[in-house]
Amino acid sequence: MRTKLEYIWLDGYKPTQSLRSKTQVRDNFNGTLEECPMWAFDGSSTEQASGDDSDCLLKPVALYPDPDRANAYLVMSEVLNADGSPHESNARATIDDDDEDFWFGFEQEYFLWDSKTNLPPGFPAGGYPGPQGPYYCSVGANNNYGRDCVEDHLDLCIEAGVNIEGINAEVAAGQWEFQVFGKGAKNAGDETWMARYLLERTAERYGLSINYDPKPLGKDLDWNGSGMHANFSNTAMREVGDEAIFTKICEAFGKNIERHISVYGADNEQRLTGEHETQAIDMFSYAVADRGASIRIPIGTVSDGWKGRLEDRRTASNADPYKVAAVIIKTTKEALA
Repeated sequence: MRTKLEYIWLDGYKPTQSLRSKTQVRDNFNGTLEECPMWAFDGSSTEQASGDDSDCLLKPVALYPDPDRANAYLVMSEVLNADGSPHESNARATIDDDDEDFWFGFEQEYFLWDSKTNLPPGFPAGGYPGPQGPYYCSVGANNNYGRDCVEDHLDLCIEAGVNIEGINAEVAAGQWEFQVFGKGAKNAGDETWMARYLLERTAERYGLSINYDPKPLGKDLDWNGSGMHANFSNTAMREVGDEAIFTKICEAFGKNIERHISVYGADNEQRLTGEHETQAIDMFSYAVADRGASIRIPIGTVSDGWKGRLEDRRTASNADPYKVAAVIIKTTKEALA
C-alpha cells in the first residue's frame, strides 16, 4: 500500500509565522513516527533561506492519522538548517525545560473570514451586524455563522487524535473557539498547531480563511478581539490546596510583564486595551472570576480548596503556543523555587 505523509511546518515570516505543508508518498508505511524520514524544502520561498543556499530540513516530531485523506498521515515537523542545527524560526527546538508536570489548556479564538467580502460570515457588505451579545454560544441562522465548517473541523480533530476538548461560538458574529489540551510545552504546542492546520484546511472547502489577528475589526470598534487564553497548572497547583501558591505565581507573572507580552502575539496592544474583557497591556492584575484581569483565578479552583489552574487571558490568538507554554513554565518555576 502507498501512504501519503503530509509534512507540516512553520515558515519564517515575521512577526507571525504561517503553516506550510507538502506531501510525500511512501511504500509499506506502518504508521510510526520513526518511519518518517527527514525531508527538505526550499527555504527561499518561505523566508527561511536565501536562493543561493536554499535547502532547509524537516525533522518529524509528531504523527497523526489524517482522516481527511485516504491512506494518509499528518507529520508535524521542526525546521532545521542544512547542517542539522535548529533554524532560527524553530521555537519548538528552543524549549529547554519541557516539563510534562505542567498541563496546558489553550482556548483558541479565531474569526472565519470570507475572502469575497473581506469580512467574517454574518457581516453584511459595507456594514455591521447587530451589536455583539446574541452570538456567543448561539444557535439559529440569525446569530450563528459557519457552523458546518466548525463541526467538520471538530470531527477531523477527534478522528486524527488531536486532544481537542470542545468548541463554541464566540461573542462576535463569525467568531469561534476551540479548546486543546496538552502536557508539556512541546506536546501542547504540537496539539494546538495541528488543530490550527486542520482548521485552515477544512475552511478551504467552504471558501473561507482563518483570521487569527487579535483585533481584526479594528481597535476602535466595539467588538471583542481574539485571544488564546492559556490555562495552566502543575502538581502543586492541582494537589496541595494552598492559596499562597497561586498568589506567588500571580505575583511573579506581574513582575515579568514584558517577558510574557513579548511572546504573547503580534499587535496584541490593539486587543489589550483594558476594555472588552481585557486588562491593559502595560498593567497587571489577578482576581477570582474576573475576565477583565490579566490572570483569572477560576471559581472552581477556589471552591475545590485552592486546587486547580490559572488562566492567563493576555495571550493573543496569533501567539505561538510553544513560546507561550515555555515562558509560563519558566515564570511559574521561578515563583515556587
